[in-house]
Formats: sequence, C-alpha cells, structure tokens
Amino acid sequence: MSTNTPSEDHKPAVEPLYEASKRIFAKKAQGQFRNFKWVVLWVTLGIYFGLPWLRWDRGEFAPDQGILLDLAGRRFYFFPIEIWPQEFYYVAGLLLMAGFGLFLITSAVGRAWCGYTCPQTVWVDLFIAVERFFQGDRNARMKLDKAPMSGNKFMRLAATHATWILMSFLTGLGWIMYFGNAPSVLVKFFTGELPFVAYGTVLVLTLTTYGFGGLMREQVCIYMCPWPRIQAAMLDEDSLVVTYNDWRGEPRTRGAKKAAAAGLPVGDCVDCDACVAVCPMGIDIREGQQLGCITCALCIDACDQVMDKVGKERGLIAYATLSEYQSNMDMATNNGRTGIQPQNVRDPDGKFKDRIRHFNWKVIFRPRSLLYMGAWSAVGLGMLVVLLNRDRLDLNVVHDRNPQYVMESDGSVRNGYTIRILNMEPQPRTIRLSVEGLPSAAMKINGIAPTEGQSYDIPVKPDEATALKVFVTLPKGQANWASEEFHFIAEDMTIGERSVYKAAFNGPGVKK
Repeated sequence: MSTNTPSEDHKPAVEPLYEASKRIFAKKAQGQFRNFKWVVLWVTLGIYFGLPWLRWDRGEFAPDQGILLDLAGRRFYFFPIEIWPQEFYYVAGLLLMAGFGLFLITSAVGRAWCGYTCPQTVWVDLFIAVERFFQGDRNARMKLDKAPMSGNKFMRLAATHATWILMSFLTGLGWIMYFGNAPSVLVKFFTGELPFVAYGTVLVLTLTTYGFGGLMREQVCIYMCPWPRIQAAMLDEDSLVVTYNDWRGEPRTRGAKKAAAAGLPVGDCVDCDACVAVCPMGIDIREGQQLGCITCALCIDACDQVMDKVGKERGLIAYATLSEYQSNMDMATNNGRTGIQPQNVRDPDGKFKDRIRHFNWKVIFRPRSLLYMGAWSAVGLGMLVVLLNRDRLDLNVVHDRNPQYVMESDGSVRNGYTIRILNMEPQPRTIRLSVEGLPSAAMKINGIAPTEGQSYDIPVKPDEATALKVFVTLPKGQANWASEEFHFIAEDMTIGERSVYKAAFNGPGVKK
C-alpha cells in the first residue's frame, strides 16, 4: 500500500519573518558636515574623559574634584554646587531640561542629536575610524571581508578588535572616575583596592560599548533605541531634515549626455550611489525619509563632491523643510511633470531654490519651537531661583513616642526630642539652638549642656548631620494642656541663616 507523501523538494518555502542584517562598510566622507562631526566627536570625548580630572577648591573639609558623585557620602558635587539626597528635585529638573531640550532640537533641526552628539553615534564614528585605519577604506574592507582567513587578515582583524576592546575598557574606566577622586581611583583600580562593584561596572561598560559600538552599530539605533519612533511626533513641515530633492535629481541616469541627446528628461542625479556608500546606517536617502536616517548629513558632503566633479550646483541633497520641499515640488508639477530639468526651477539669478543652505531663523522662532524653548527656560529659571535661595541649614525634630511626657517629682513636665541639625556647608559652624513659643520652658541637651537654659551654641561638623538628645521642661502648673505647639530654632549667628521647626509639647491636660 502506498501513500502520497510530498517530497522534500516540493515542500513550500518558509518566508523569514525578519530580513537578515547586512554588514555596512561606510566609505570615508569629506566635507563641512564630516569636519563638524569630527569637532563634535573630540569635544564630547574630551568632556567625558576630562571632567573628572578638573579640580575645584571647596576648602579642607570637602573633596576638590569638580564633578563628583559621592555615593558613600550621599553627595553630588558640581563645581560650586553641592546637592544632597533631599534635594533630588534638582536632578529631576535637569532631566526635564534634557527632555525639553531634546524636543526643541528635534523640532528645529530634526535628529541632530542622533547624528552628532548621541554617545552611540560618537563611539561608532570612533570605532569606524579605527576599523578604517587597520583595514582600509570601503573597498578594501569589503575585499578583506570576502577573502579567506589568512595571516594578514587575522592580524588586521585582531588589531581592530583589540583596539575596540581597549577603547571600551577606557570608556568604562572613565565612568567610575566620576564616583571618587579620579587620581586615587585610577591607582586603586590597578592595585585591586576598589570594591567589586567598581570592577563589575567597568566590565559591563566594556562589553556594552564593544558590542554596541563595534558589533551592532546601526542595529542599536534602528531596533533598540526608542527615539527614532518618538521623534516623528516632534517634527512638522518646518523642521529641518536631510532631504533628497527629487524635483531636481529625477529622472536619475548615469548616461546624462546620451539621454539629453536623445531628447529624454534628465535630472542632476548621476546615480553614482556615493550618498549610499558613506551612510553609516546603510540607507539610500533618495528613497525618502526613513527610520534609519540619523541626519548625520554625510550624504550631503558626498553628493556635493560629485556635483562639483560633474559641474553642477551643490544642494541636490541638503537640509530642507517639508514646506520648502513641497514648494519646489509644486513648481516642478506646474511645469508639466514631476521629473523636470533643473534649469526650469532656478531663481532669476540662475541659482537653485536652495534657501536652507542660508540658515532660516524661522525654523527656530515658530510656535512649536518657542513652546519647547519656553518650557525649557521655565524649568531652568525655576531651578536657578531655588538654587540661589536654598538654605544650607536644616533642622529635623522627632518627639519621643514612649512616653509622650514625664511628670517630674517637683510637678514639672518634661518632653524628650531627638534633633538633627544638618550643616550643608563644607566647613564647620557654630549653630545656636533655642526654643520659642514656651516662655517658661527650659532646655537641656545630653552631652553638651548639663544645665538647663533657653538656648545653646552647638558646634556642628561640615557636611554632616549632628544628632542631639534634647529635653524641654515646663514648671509645675505651666502644662495644663494635652498638646501645645512651639518652635525649635537653629541659627547661624555669623551670617543670620536660620531654620525653624514646629514641634509639639505634650502635657497631662485634657485633649480638646
């Protein structure tokens, strides 16, 4: 008995759900945008690695590192500013400013953050430069990639990856410099004196930097980063984006002279794919706006160089707004077809309508951008006002819970309190602690004031909270209530800074 079983050759093919990633070999670009990216790269790397080594004199009782995240001491030092844990709202304010600043930049000049200053972009640029140094430019790298393994190929690949790992390690090492005195941290790291978490942090950052910057590259931007999907809501018809002006470039052809001689319409694009070759994301800008485009503008540099060689005007690929692009497209349509000869859309002076190369300030000063700028400025101004008026002296009082009060043998009533005087200045001070609102009250401080009094001068250490056990006593017959409010006052008599805390004095009276 036979069964009709389909052979293996006739089984239906299974379509893959995802396209396999293709390795990108970006060609070296030259031009004003590439030069600008180099400047941004070295400035940002200089800031990242250099800031922990800057010094700031705060006196003998505080660290002199300009920027320091002192987790052990629960402090954040930013040059003259010192942030305590209870002032975390400053960090929240900085995050709000960063968010509104990113919205402002995106609404005005598109994904300029992604194209120039994003850490992923900066490190990928650096890693590609290393790869190009050891393996050659685009064609040489493609040839090396296809070649079988040999001694020469192994050495080039080993040198590339070893340098990537070294740069990734330095990235992780640079990060932990922000959490301790940089010179000491550097020495202790190599002598094995740092805690395990420091070495774990460096290891994690080394692996992620190597993986993201060296191996995954554009996949991080396309598949892992949420910003490409969010930024679409920040753009409108007046936002600057890198644009292929197809009203000028189409129909593209590599045989422009032959097509022109045959009477066919010819655009300025010579279909050389130079814009694709230099793109670190591997996209073709001529296909329109895409998720992968980070607006790094390297395609503009590449296209401008080709236009110079073929004797045509620059700007075939340029920063442009949708409204300007649509205006030029409408003009092309009015001339009878979308793909028209470039001379039909020239200004009277013979120049292409390329206004965006002369920066248009309307891109910035428009309602959406002004809204983001206003929000950014409001948060920054609010933080500045609070920062300039903040107190550097704080007082915290906790009433004893058991017992609420004590009746002395002479009939007087005593309440106990735990008081913390917080000195948020990096130098020692003398703080006067007093009671206000209970005229007959006497105060006694264990370990400091053995006798009773109305006020005492308390020496407090720099950048520390001084804990005190304080007893307040009222004479017989003066505490005929269940609870009475009064105030503890801590005051620096030298500069007049004071902190007031409203407390309660409990007595044997009947609660109202």
